[in-house]
Amino acid sequence: MKFNSSKVAFGRHETFALRYSWLSKGFHALAKNPQVFDSDDATIELGVGKNMVLAIRYWLRACRMMHPTKAETTDLGHLILDEEEGFDPYLEDEATIWLVHWLLTTNPRLATSFYWFFNKFHKPEFTSLELSTALADFIKESVVQNRRPAATTMKNDAQLLHRMYTQSKGNSRMPLEDALDSPLALLRLVSQSAGGRNFQSKPEARGELPLGVLGFAVSQLLEVRQVKSIPIEELMYSRGDYPAPGSIFRLTENDLITKLEQLVHFVPGVFEIRETAGIHQLYLLRDESPTDFLSKHYSDVLQGEVA
Repeated sequence: MKFNSSKVAFGRHETFALRYSWLSKGFHALAKNPQVFDSDDATIELGVGKNMVLAIRYWLRACRMMHPTKAETTDLGHLILDEEEGFDPYLEDEATIWLVHWLLTTNPRLATSFYWFFNKFHKPEFTSLELSTALADFIKESVVQNRRPAATTMKNDAQLLHRMYTQSKGNSRMPLEDALDSPLALLRLVSQSAGGRNFQSKPEARGELPLGVLGFAVSQLLEVRQVKSIPIEELMYSRGDYPAPGSIFRLTENDLITKLEQLVHFVPGVFEIRETAGIHQLYLLRDESPTDFLSKHYSDVLQGEVA
C-alpha cells in the first residue's frame, strides 16, 4: 500500500484496459485450475487471445484478487468473487467496482501509474499529453533509475488511465473492442469534454460511494499504518507515500467529513471523530477487520437496506 520507489510496475497490462467480465472469468478459471494462465489451452478456456490471457492475469493481481507472485487466489478474492460463497461473483453491485478501484489504486507495487494518478496528480483538468508529461516527471523524480520504464510504456500507461475511467462517447472511428467501457468508467471519476481533447477529474460529493467500501478503505489504511488515530487531513490527501481515501475517491473535504460522520454510525463503536489541539482526527475505538465493513454492506443489500 505504501509507495516504494524501487518496487514499481508499468505496462504489464499489454495495453488492454480491464474489461467487465475479466475479473470474474479469470478468478473462476484460476479457482478451478491454478495453472490455467500457463496452460496451452488458456486462450480456449478464457475465450481470449494470448496477450489478453496475460492481461487478465495482470488485472487479477493488480486488483488483489490473485496472489502477486503465486498461481493462487487471495482471501479477499474468494470473499468477493467465489462462485458459491462470494458476495458479488459477477460484479453486479456497484460497490464492488468502488472496491476494485480502491484495491487497484492502493497497489503501487503492481499498478504504479494508477496509484500516482489518484493519490499524487491533482490537476482537475488536463489533456492526454499533460497527463503523460506529469507521469514522466513523477517517474523521473520518484522512481529509482533502474526501475524506470521506456517512454512508450509511460505513454501507454497514461493513455490507459483515462481510457479505463472515462465513459466512451461512441466514437465511430474507435474499434468496437476499445469502445467497451471498463467497469471503472461507471464510477465517473474521470470525464471527457465535449470536444474530446480535455479530461476532468475533480473532487465532488459522491453520494453513490457506499459506506461499507469507505469503511473498508479507512480501516485497511489504519491497519497498514499501524495507528489508532489519524488526522482527517491525511484521509483526504496522500501523506508519507500512503494512499488517501479522499483523493482516491475524488471527494470534496466536506463530503469526506460528512461520510466519516455517517461511518461512525454505520458500524457503531468502531470510529469516533474528535478535535485534538485544533486538529480533527478519526479514532479507532476497537479493532475491526476491514472486511467486516464489506460484510455489512452486502448483508444490507440482501436485506434491501443499501447504505
